[in-house]
Amino acid sequence: MLRPRSKHAVPPAGDICRLSAIELADAIRRKTLSVREVVTAFLDRIEAVNPLVNAIVSLRDRGDILREADAADIRRTSVEAGPLFGLPIAIKDLASTKGLRTSFGSPIFADFVPREDDFFVERIRDAGAIIIGKTNVPEFGLGSNTYNTVFGPTLNAFDPALTAGGSSGGAAVALALDMVPVADGSDFGGSLRNPAAWNNVFGFRPSQGLVPGGPDFEVFHAQMGVDGPMGRNVADMALLLDVQAGYHPHAPLSYEKPGSFLDGLATKATGGRIAWFRDLGGHLPVESGILDLCEAALGRFADASFPSEPLLPDFDFEALWQAFVTLRQASSGCALKTHYDDPAKRRLLKPEAIWEVENAIRLTGPQIRAASVIRTSWHRTLLSLFDRYDLVALPTAQVFPFDVSTHWPREVAGRAMDSYHRWMQVSAFATLGGCPAVNVPVGFDGRGRPMGMQLIGRPRGDLAVLKAAAAYEATLPWQAGA
Repeated sequence: MLRPRSKHAVPPAGDICRLSAIELADAIRRKTLSVREVVTAFLDRIEAVNPLVNAIVSLRDRGDILREADAADIRRTSVEAGPLFGLPIAIKDLASTKGLRTSFGSPIFADFVPREDDFFVERIRDAGAIIIGKTNVPEFGLGSNTYNTVFGPTLNAFDPALTAGGSSGGAAVALALDMVPVADGSDFGGSLRNPAAWNNVFGFRPSQGLVPGGPDFEVFHAQMGVDGPMGRNVADMALLLDVQAGYHPHAPLSYEKPGSFLDGLATKATGGRIAWFRDLGGHLPVESGILDLCEAALGRFADASFPSEPLLPDFDFEALWQAFVTLRQASSGCALKTHYDDPAKRRLLKPEAIWEVENAIRLTGPQIRAASVIRTSWHRTLLSLFDRYDLVALPTAQVFPFDVSTHWPREVAGRAMDSYHRWMQVSAFATLGGCPAVNVPVGFDGRGRPMGMQLIGRPRGDLAVLKAAAAYEATLPWQAGA
């Protein structure tokens, strides 16, 4: 079905804000638009729309931003412009931004101003982007509903009664409502995919190691969370990924990118085979209507020379989920323990953070190793599948966007959820495989709620996944965004 109108009282976006990030960067290079014109248009859009959805937080002073834009216009005449030159960007509030408040969605860090950027943020600055603020997140990125006690909730781009998803919820809504031309996000349990699905935009989880993480206190153990791009189209994501990706010496598990992803999209995909996991033979509870939308999207993939067939891998999916839970606790739970150990800070943690820490404390070394062994077995299973198929397809989420006041669904399709993230189990398969995965929009249900489908590719096959998504994008009867 065609995209419904947003239920927000959102004014139409101006011509500048409707341009793609690639078109904007090209217009600035050609001097058909000044940086001041571009930045002013987006700041005006934020002023008109953000109060309705609360997607962008810690917005910098308008005068300071415009002075930076003017300086960029002067500098443009004397230096070669970077790929993001003059583009206004808001960074996800889980990433450190030098000199700009970074709260992680937590009252513990409500007034924290970092002294250094995350590696990918530094690269975005070096590419010429103007960082205007941050995008809202759940506390410490826990859960796929963007709310916190520092800034409040972010509302869905299409319906103010519904959640935006998370943890890159602010980024997805800002994109969908044309408040930024492109956005970054991060993904451990679907945080680049789920909010993209629920706001009708694209979100890309890169292969493990493609985008260097950090700086951080620990750089060898935490391997499941990655940073990546979100966009209103696939090419814009490739533009940002080109900037984010590549080896960094302080991120020893990172690696050099194989070439330009944007340039790679110039050669169209020739087709391929898709393994459709559906609901894993009933293992995953899925809200009615989601699989129908995904299967209609697979029909469009077939029109783009990507036929699909149902497949149920021979694997213990409950054991795989428990391995995900264990490894997440060993990573995120242990990282949060420093706050838990301080009684004053513990009182400021939300229940889901406390749950992660208290379960992490009980973990043993053998349990963590056993979980890693299961993960290794799943990786081998995926590699064998990719000998026969080019992509794996799954719904991006198991439920449609729900009421924003509901922290997380206690039940899906009549089945009780035993944790705050069990209802997003579908996101764990790419994470545990270290695989690239992209959310592509698949449309809306009868109530106007958006949904997406994730395509998973072989490890380090990022360009192939992006090219397949671009081939699908060309078949869509609507434009991504609101």
